Amino acid sequence: MLAVTDINLYYGASQALRGVSVEAKIGQITCVLGRNGVGKSSLLRAIMGLQPIARGAISWEGNDISKVPTYERARLGIGYVPQGREIFGRLTVKENLETGFAALPAAEQVIPDDIFELFPVLRSMLRRRGGDLSGGQQQQLAIARALIAKPRLLILDEPTEGIQPSIIKDIERVIRNLAARGHMAILLVEQYFEFARALADRYVVMERGEVVLSGQSSDMVEADVRRYLTV
Repeated sequence: MLAVTDINLYYGASQALRGVSVEAKIGQITCVLGRNGVGKSSLLRAIMGLQPIARGAISWEGNDISKVPTYERARLGIGYVPQGREIFGRLTVKENLETGFAALPAAEQVIPDDIFELFPVLRSMLRRRGGDLSGGQQQQLAIARALIAKPRLLILDEPTEGIQPSIIKDIERVIRNLAARGHMAILLVEQYFEFARALADRYVVMERGEVVLSGQSSDMVEADVRRYLTV
């Protein structure tokens, strides 16, 4: 579904990505791992069109979308949950969810019941302001907001960051549930190896803006992966 091929990305004179290639397939969870500052979030920003690439290609269902604007990528079916969640603190939970309508035609602009099956806590919080929620609740809201747009690729940037263990388990359950439905690809950036290990079908390990390991999780040697994660 998604094929990122040999992309380079710069911030001014600083090169953040060097020849990075990644794939995401329907029904599979691809985990991008690496220490802070190795280019993981830059990769996701490139995929979403939030940062232009200097070289390479980003293909969606066989079509090059490297120059397609971010809002069009969302309409094509790419959902994004950024690092830090970026929910709207002054809007209610319901209003935050409704911002996901922007990528949908008018006839489909409803909050589906399965959002509350995945995240039961949100049903009782619809009138609360997003800024009043705990970090874990905000993360659940951010994922739910992305799902409102009915993505076929869900991109998650460090969904466990700053989250209490009980909520991490809930998020793990939701991600596994979404992948098992068989109509969505999931691309997950993570530093917490145990979380990634529990979910990943494929690993992509990055170091200094490059992919240094890539393959099926069943074929990867855990010690090889972990040495790129330890400080």
